[in-house]
Amino acid sequence: MDVAILGCGYVGLELGRQLTERGHSVVGVRRSDAGLDAIRDAGFDAVRADVTDADSLDAVPDADAVVFAASSGGRDAAAAREVYVEGLRSAVDHFAARESPPERLVYTSSTGVYGDHGGDWVDEETPLDPATEKAAVLAEAERVALEDAPERGIDGTVARFAGLYGPGRTRLERYLAGPVTEGYLNMVHRDDAAGAIRFLLDEDLARGTTAGGEVVLVVDDEPVSKHAFADWLADQCGVEHPPKQTVAERLEDAADADAASDSDSDSDSASERVTRRLLTSKRCSNDKLRDLGYEFAYPTFREGYRSAIEAYLGERD
Repeated sequence: MDVAILGCGYVGLELGRQLTERGHSVVGVRRSDAGLDAIRDAGFDAVRADVTDADSLDAVPDADAVVFAASSGGRDAAAAREVYVEGLRSAVDHFAARESPPERLVYTSSTGVYGDHGGDWVDEETPLDPATEKAAVLAEAERVALEDAPERGIDGTVARFAGLYGPGRTRLERYLAGPVTEGYLNMVHRDDAAGAIRFLLDEDLARGTTAGGEVVLVVDDEPVSKHAFADWLADQCGVEHPPKQTVAERLEDAADADAASDSDSDSDSASERVTRRLLTSKRCSNDKLRDLGYEFAYPTFREGYRSAIEAYLGERD
């Protein structure tokens, strides 16, 4: 299978490695020299292109499957829209117009699109209720993958990622230091985020139809209380449990910080963004992914954080 990974970053590099190991032909797409070097170092071909520049996509070879994993770099909702909505739409239009268009598209989204569910379980059938402007942009981009792509003859899959962690992204010392705000963590290790997409491509699963796309939630087996998670980390690392705080206390801190910054933004202050994010509580189910047959390399945080804990203990010796 020929696969093009648009926005071949943290997850895309691992996906490319896994696909290449299984004999697939993979092209990773990035804009920067450093990004292109990272792709080559990972062992597969690199192409310079930008999803926000439709003409640049001419450099990307034909593919059986396109994975859209581009990032807006943590910027605001306007920047996110440019990449996730307009960039994805541009990519769909570009590849659909080719003489040899791809058969399927996989768009990597986020469980942030669910909004608040009071700690209840959510799955692929749960209605979306994004609580932030950026989450609303992600929900709009999902519609491009699930509706626009099939209308253009490309089967659309949305892989809805929980919070990513893994090499270089454990935030271990931050959890150990605290304070840790109450709530649930829904997580997936980078290798399983990539592994789930690789599995869906390998096994030709969850591709939807030309009548509409399909969603798969990519999250590990065990949503966990942030307080319980932080205490478990502390126990494993042999340190005291970190200080805790309630959502109300965290919101008060955010309001104080926003006031201190003397922000003149009435529409989207820092405290407002934190408020919307903190007031979203849910537990994400991976029943569908499990039923499809995916086997996790790191079923829970306990397995996934082991190497980070060992590295932390090694530094203390």
